Amino acid sequence: MSNSPFLESVRHVLRTKHYSIQTEKAYLTWIKRFILFNQKRHPSEMGEQEVSNFLSYLAVNRRVTSSTQNLALCAIVFMYRHIFERELILLDDTVRAKAPKRVPVVLSNDEAMRIISLMPKPYQLMFSMLYGCGLRKAELLRLRIKDIDFENQSVLVFRGKGKKDRVTMLPKTLVPLIKDQVQSVAVIHKKDIAEGEGKTSLPSGLARKYPYAITDFKWQYLFPSRNRCQHPTDGYFCRHHLHWTALTKVLRKAVIKSGITKHVTAHTFRHSFATQLLLNGADIRTVQELLGHNDLKTTQIYTHVIGQHSSGTLSPIDRHVMDSI
Repeated sequence: MSNSPFLESVRHVLRTKHYSIQTEKAYLTWIKRFILFNQKRHPSEMGEQEVSNFLSYLAVNRRVTSSTQNLALCAIVFMYRHIFERELILLDDTVRAKAPKRVPVVLSNDEAMRIISLMPKPYQLMFSMLYGCGLRKAELLRLRIKDIDFENQSVLVFRGKGKKDRVTMLPKTLVPLIKDQVQSVAVIHKKDIAEGEGKTSLPSGLARKYPYAITDFKWQYLFPSRNRCQHPTDGYFCRHHLHWTALTKVLRKAVIKSGITKHVTAHTFRHSFATQLLLNGADIRTVQELLGHNDLKTTQIYTHVIGQHSSGTLSPIDRHVMDSI
């Protein structure tokens, strides 16, 4: 079914609208599961009731998380909206998976820097940018040479989450390290050019629209892959960015070495960036802009993380100790 004409038509629309390869794979997987759940009936013959049954099955029988259920719903909504030009109205009796109210895990400044110091040098810079610029992992990996503005000490995040552009800060202490990284990329790029290659990975179709950009140095990734590969949609051989699994492996080793027992992921450094800014007196709306949050409520969760530190509140036992001194 993965090569069925219908799924290929969905794939074509996804690529026309420049969705990422990861989103494409996820949407096609959930659309396929939806069709299989309904005994391989064609989606054009189904509607709200079948969608409601499928989502309820995921929540009740499969016990998926709310984010997983939402991803399935997004895929199905995309299919009906762009393939059948029809808007779905979710039925009231649809069982929705409940999102747990979690407070994100954050690191203190000392903990963050300790973990980073235990990494090999290229990864030290990458995690320093996650922590120092408040980037998401995917945003970091997609950075290109042109996105670093040394003059204005800023980083352009092009098409971040929700396909939104934003500008975040570039820490002064990272400038020399990033300049060294740019030089390293230049060496790799010159070698690729000498071997008759030098192409970077561009979103589908852009290589034909802007043929100069594909070998232009400024369009090269700041953290390129070690090996060249074939472009997944356009077929040419190029140098893509480093794969996200490389960061995960390095982080796991560094956390174990550090002895820190918190559950640390790459995203933990973004959470820590936000909490450290608030602890140091940054305005919450400034933090919202730097993180690229649509809703201030999303940013306000970090006020729960910093807790007593934001208001000077003391635990009763701490106050008892201070009074007895």
